[in-house]
Order: sequence, then C-alpha cells, then structure tokens
Amino acid sequence: MPVFYKKYFPKLSKSSGYTLFLDRDGVINHEQKDGYINHWNEFKFYDGVLEAIKIFAAKFDHIFIVTNQRGVGRGITNEEDLKHIHRNMVEKIMGAGGNIDKVYYCTDIEDSSPNRKPNTGMALQAKKEFEQIDFKKSVMVGNTASDMQFGRNIGAYTVFLTTTRPEEKDNNRQLIDQFFPDLIAYAKFLS
Repeated sequence: MPVFYKKYFPKLSKSSGYTLFLDRDGVINHEQKDGYINHWNEFKFYDGVLEAIKIFAAKFDHIFIVTNQRGVGRGITNEEDLKHIHRNMVEKIMGAGGNIDKVYYCTDIEDSSPNRKPNTGMALQAKKEFEQIDFKKSVMVGNTASDMQFGRNIGAYTVFLTTTRPEEKDNNRQLIDQFFPDLIAYAKFLS
C-alpha cells in the first residue's frame, strides 16, 4: 500500500501533459555491488519493469531516464559502453510496448556539476529539447535522497522506491511525496 506524505496525485491519461523522469540503477535495473554497470551483460532489469514502463507509456506524454554515471568520469567504464547499455535497454523497453523519449546521463565526477543530480542540468536539457515539459506536471521516481532532491529542485512530484536504500525513506520524508517497494507497484497504483 502506498504512503502519501505530502500531496494527492491526479489520475493520468496520455494527453494529461505529464512527464515522467526515472532514475536508472536501483529503479530500472539491479545495482552492481561495486556501484557500476560496465557492460550490457551486467545489466539486469528488475522484475516487472518492462510491464511498468508499458503502463507508464499509456499515462505520461514523455518518459525520460536521468542517471548519474560517475564510472565513466572515473575511467572505470567508457562512454561507448554506456551508450551500448542504453541502446539495448531502450530496445528491450520498446520491444515490450514501453517508451523512453531519451536517456540523459551525467559522467562528471564532481558533485558540484550542474548536470549531476540533485542539480537540475539533465532536466533543463530535456526541457530545452522538449519545450512542452512542465516541471509542475512531472514525476521523479528514484531510489536515493539525491533523486528526491532533484525532483524537488525542478518542482516535480516525487516517488521513492525502497529497492536498495529503504532507510533513506525515513531520513528524507520532507523530499518524498509517495513511496513504493518497486517500479511495478507504482505502475499498478496508477493503472
């Protein structure tokens, strides 16, 4: 059962003008123990994610992935491998009836980078490319306090998933509008 901390969220339909921002690691796929997914063969979708994104595609006008990928900046993996992972991920999602308008990622090492969550650079890039985005009619789904702060920083409704860091939910309630155990639980709540 979802818990509402702050505000009620309206019923959605494709023409409602809402945008969905999704974090990647810990939301769409399992995180690696070392923190980095370096190759496609290490990328594992959470159960129900493909179904969830198919449901979202019928509810949201736009769906974006916004992901910090510091491993590239640290030289642990390279940008071509990251792009390969994202191409395969989007192909699988679209093959299952879902949609991702674009994947935005930040490879910067420094937390002060304007593009690194919780800073708003990736959302501003999306708004520049998709001018009809209204951040007040947006939802940010993530599994970290940084994701929730990103959502707050752009004025979005925030949904916290307890997939990897459930303790952050209790320490950051002021940033969270709702929480769910995983992405499919949130999708089923919306359907």
